[in-house]
Amino acid sequence: MHTTRKLHPGQPFAPVTFKQLDGGDITFGAAGGWQALFVIRGQHCPICKSYLSEIEQRREALAAIGVSVAAVSADSEAHARITAEAAKVKFPLLYGMDEAAMHRLGLYVSEPRSAQETDHRFPEPALFVVNPEGVLHLVDIANAPFLRPDLDRLVRGLGFIIEKAYPIRGAVK
Repeated sequence: MHTTRKLHPGQPFAPVTFKQLDGGDITFGAAGGWQALFVIRGQHCPICKSYLSEIEQRREALAAIGVSVAAVSADSEAHARITAEAAKVKFPLLYGMDEAAMHRLGLYVSEPRSAQETDHRFPEPALFVVNPEGVLHLVDIANAPFLRPDLDRLVRGLGFIIEKAYPIRGAVK
């Protein structure tokens, strides 16, 4: 039986840095504010593009409760630009996630089905929410493109967590 190493909620999140389309780098996970990082499969995935558009539609609601948003893929800069143009997002779309980062985050990694799909291994979808203390508060890791958090429920849930100081769940080892 194969097992994977997953990050545990309630643990400090080791900050990770990715390249940003507008130039420079963004570090996700440093203490300071609520942050949500959506991991996407990449430019080859039509579900990812529509999900990014859905995230964009809720970006202001997330910002209103103090949550910043970014998304990352293993794509090249050129492929990430195609995705950004198709999804029309105003939040950071990061690129260049390498396999070491994928494994460190406990992501499921897939091989392309063909050269037409993409030319590199890629992560399956995930969501990491880090609280202002730099601790992993919410985590959702999927092994297929069809499994993604309901964004309206996420916005409501994060609002509840922040307003009520709701504790980190699932932290028992």
